[in-house]
Amino acid sequence: MKTYGLIGFPLEHSFSQKYFSEKFKHENIEARYLNFPISDIKLFPELLKNHPYLAGLNVTIPYKQSVIEYLDELDPVAQEVGAVNVIQIKWDNKRPILKGFNSDIIGFSRSISPYIKENHKKALILGTGGASKAVAYALSQMGLLYRFVSRTPSHSSQVSYDALTNENIKDFKVIVNTTPAGMSPNVDNCPPLPYEGITSEHLAFDLIYNPENTLFMKKCAENGATVKNGLEMLHLQAEGAWEIWNQE
Repeated sequence: MKTYGLIGFPLEHSFSQKYFSEKFKHENIEARYLNFPISDIKLFPELLKNHPYLAGLNVTIPYKQSVIEYLDELDPVAQEVGAVNVIQIKWDNKRPILKGFNSDIIGFSRSISPYIKENHKKALILGTGGASKAVAYALSQMGLLYRFVSRTPSHSSQVSYDALTNENIKDFKVIVNTTPAGMSPNVDNCPPLPYEGITSEHLAFDLIYNPENTLFMKKCAENGATVKNGLEMLHLQAEGAWEIWNQE
């Protein structure tokens, strides 16, 4: 049976296994989807050795960047972004040939684009992990300027949360949370923003989908912002992954 799976750590709240298991059942696809929680990316080669029947993998936090050194090839977009969330696996005898892709870009772009308006020129991307890089690439493709927000800025393209004020946050009409702040079970957390500066012209997009309405989204909505969570994005990136696994 064709086997697909997810690597990351931890995976207790993973969406992918349920999604693909239901997809395979409803579409009569002879395949299964397994979770592979690995506590260190260095365990990845051993995982492949122990499962010589894998046809494809998803990659989630915290390995979207560190997995790259273990791959044989990168799709040009994934290479430019510097993050991978889909691995296509072809077997040459018993040796896996691994190619990395990024379907987060597909999911995010298709999910947010209907909400982008003429006044949405600049965006704040909260977080600097692998997902943030896919978001940055997608926003730039839509013509938006962006700045990363980090607790510990390490680059000129990054700004600290402390540097944000009610006034300057008004310049960034799109705010995308790529951090785990507010994810279940820590639902009382949210990124430390000056929420008083949020207006009805803002679009606040949270990549989190559990809970459905995060504290970040609630605080932005209270000030009139349009808000959206990451569930649709997840569905779209999952279907993007399925397309990648099945291409020649």
